[in-house]
Amino acid sequence: MDLGLQDARAVVTGASRGLGLAIADALAAEGAAVALLARGANAPADAAAQVGRHGGRVVTRVVGVTDHQALAAAVDDVADQLGGLDRVVANAGGTVVAEPPGGNLLDSTAADLTATFELNAGHAATLVRAAHPHLVRAGGGAVVMVTSVTGSKVAPRTTYAVAKAAEIHLARVLADELAGDRIRVNAVSPGSILFEGGGWDTLRRNDPEAFATFEREEFPWGRLGRAQEVGDVVAFLLSSRASWVTGADVVVDGAQHRASARRFR
Repeated sequence: MDLGLQDARAVVTGASRGLGLAIADALAAEGAAVALLARGANAPADAAAQVGRHGGRVVTRVVGVTDHQALAAAVDDVADQLGGLDRVVANAGGTVVAEPPGGNLLDSTAADLTATFELNAGHAATLVRAAHPHLVRAGGGAVVMVTSVTGSKVAPRTTYAVAKAAEIHLARVLADELAGDRIRVNAVSPGSILFEGGGWDTLRRNDPEAFATFEREEFPWGRLGRAQEVGDVVAFLLSSRASWVTGADVVVDGAQHRASARRFR
């Protein structure tokens, strides 16, 4: 299916690895020009080598997404380099609390909750606010916030789950708020995803037996999801093929949500 993204100009946060890299790669494969935002001195440049193999325009910017002023400046900068923006992906996120305990309320602080919120819903709000003038100048566009199934299911890691729940609701509210500007906003909620260098990849290498048990017991399909499977869904939602999809939370978890809440990550 041709998604019609050949003239799209997209920005993706957290784009140096995992889901962000897969999303940027899926967009570039469809012909979009892509701006990769990530922290770490070499991270965006290394990712650009992979995304750039499709032959399209790729620009990079090193930025920490919880620095709201720097993030807004980065959005303006890449929009200038790409000649505008019409697609936005808030992918950066995670938790600031080490595991264990992993952010359960009684084992974390108010500062932990605030910092985790800023990394997830807070950065997404800043990203959309900064990108909004560019989307309006483009005549509209589309936004996807990469959240998590933990945002809508009872799960461990309270600080992370609450932050992702806020991000999902932010997408729903903005779908209404920005409709008049012809801007669609959706959330994508992945389950446990396997990618190189991620937590599940570490478990697979360090404890293959525990990893195999988790896959077998947690997933009806007997495996974790792959980053590209999420990237393809995001690319579709950003395309004109999804022109009547807005305010949705699209779960991409291989029916993991039907499993015991105690096992969610």
